[in-house]
Amino acid sequence: MPLHVIVGAGPVGTATAHLLAAAGERVRVVTRRGTGPEHPAVERVAADAADPDRLAALADGAVALYNCANPAYHRWATDWPPLAAALLTAAGRAGAVLATVGNLYGYGPVDGPMTEDTPTSAGGAKGQVRNRMWAEAVAAHRAGRVRVTEVRGSDYLGVGALSVPMMLLPRVLDGRRVVLPVDFDAPHTWTYVDDVARTLVRAAAVERAWGRAWHVPSPPAVSARELAVRAAALADAPAPAPRLTRLPYPALWLGGLVNPFARELRETAYQFDRPFLMDSTAATATLGIEPTPLGSALAQTVAALRAAPGNRRPLR
Repeated sequence: MPLHVIVGAGPVGTATAHLLAAAGERVRVVTRRGTGPEHPAVERVAADAADPDRLAALADGAVALYNCANPAYHRWATDWPPLAAALLTAAGRAGAVLATVGNLYGYGPVDGPMTEDTPTSAGGAKGQVRNRMWAEAVAAHRAGRVRVTEVRGSDYLGVGALSVPMMLLPRVLDGRRVVLPVDFDAPHTWTYVDDVARTLVRAAAVERAWGRAWHVPSPPAVSARELAVRAAALADAPAPAPRLTRLPYPALWLGGLVNPFARELRETAYQFDRPFLMDSTAATATLGIEPTPLGSALAQTVAALRAAPGNRRPLR
């Protein structure tokens, strides 16, 4: 039975593990503490994925190595380079396809919808880190040392995600005031976590997907306000309109003086003060993946938030 090795057990890593296990594949999830989804087909291993020798041993015989890791937001510049290097090394030694979960940071501020051909010209540290990671992976791929692919999504919709929707929705369902540094009326692409997993697995398995990046198929953009209104209707919660308040950038800047997460948000504030649109037609056409309709993705997310009280706790 083919072995699939997943580094990281966050929302995407967990969704990927469940998807593969449900298909009858053998799955190994690697995290520092040995956490991960509980399933008979999923083996959970505690290891430092930045150790290339240890990771290569764990990936030995695997058909694919999935990079679903997510270092602390304020430590990307420190933690990503050794981890990315170890993943490349391990995949090369094991002969496994390296399939990485990326994002849109590398493009920087863009006017109009982003495609996979949009120049990666980000000026911020986090965008530059992601661009270096991908450039090194592509160079190794072209040199024949490893096969790579990357899937990039916009802000995630799905329980457990570190994203604006998952800061917004728990408060909306509780009828509470929402204060976020976003333009609530700007159209924004939202990407469902399960669609990230489906695209990642498909890109790893299909040879024509290797050597390039793909945008995760996502539904048409809607504003954060519309997302909140639709979620409230699904949950029979109070209409959120009077409770949506935009946090001014100066307040975000001041918050960053004492909060590392808020400080890092300064770099990506542009993503939420204007339309933020991602074109994912290439992946749909080439990989045959259609996005989950927004209504279905939102309904599943709201149901999960209502079912487990712990899921309702909003990120601060």
